[in-house]
Amino acid sequence: MRVFVTGASGFIGSAVVPELLNAGHAVVGLARSDRSAAALTAAGAEVHRGDLDDLAGLRRAAATADGVIHLAFKHELAFSGDMQGAADADRRAIETFAEALAGSDRPLLIASGLAGLTPGRVSTERDGHGLAQPGAAHGSALAAQIRGLQTRMENAELVLSFASHGIRSSIVRIAPSCHGRGDHHGFVPRLIGVARAKRVSGYVGDGSNAWPAVHLLDAARLFRLALEKAPAGSTLHAVADEGVQVRDIARVIGRHLDVPVAAISAEDAREHFGAMAAFVAIDGMASSTQTQELLSWKPVEHGLIADLEQGHYFELAEPAAA
Repeated sequence: MRVFVTGASGFIGSAVVPELLNAGHAVVGLARSDRSAAALTAAGAEVHRGDLDDLAGLRRAAATADGVIHLAFKHELAFSGDMQGAADADRRAIETFAEALAGSDRPLLIASGLAGLTPGRVSTERDGHGLAQPGAAHGSALAAQIRGLQTRMENAELVLSFASHGIRSSIVRIAPSCHGRGDHHGFVPRLIGVARAKRVSGYVGDGSNAWPAVHLLDAARLFRLALEKAPAGSTLHAVADEGVQVRDIARVIGRHLDVPVAAISAEDAREHFGAMAAFVAIDGMASSTQTQELLSWKPVEHGLIADLEQGHYFELAEPAAA
């Protein structure tokens, strides 16, 4: 297949592209910069120059592809506090892909999130389809971020609806921590950056809230399997660890940085964690049992805590401004 991949030079894309190429697919990757274009060329992919705001370019690339994997998301905008703006840009891109693929039975696969889907219990692939408000917040100041998370959930539902429009559409809900070498901007390196800047490794409340996690290479393999054989309208979970308590993550960070580990009150979370506060407080375990059965996918890489213990996060992570 000739596959158009957005976010192809990003953290997840950098693993998905070789996974596709090694399986015999041709890849056309979206590149915003010369550096991204060079990385894609070196990997053996074709380059399509543009970004998520170039809707005409996205339409042309999708129209000439046998399938689309949409991984790009304006994460920097989201982490800066404008999750709504990032989710709105995502929706415009998704609608553009649907226009290009309608009636073709070609696959459209998008990355979505699992953060706070079913607070207090393990979520499955059947959950989250009623568009209930996602859980995650401590304090009304986080309302805008919650609305943005809601929009991203709505975007995923929109993609699933395309199954009735002649598109083999699927969503891959990625665990809040997709971890591995090269992860510079995800949840974990940002926690490390805050711990370095504050000289304390913190968690909110008692830290018992848990994040699902998946290794980058396991997630990449799932995207490839979904492209090849996921039925139209599939909801898939890229989850290996069903739930890792945030206080356990904080303890590993504290030990590797040689800083104390401490509970941060909900009232002080915004001051301590900055724009990350909404995410640090998220609670929600998740299962991938149905995904594993549907696609014969089984995670085989290190879990999150074992990956942190490898030490590479503490060699590469840069301090983050809180």
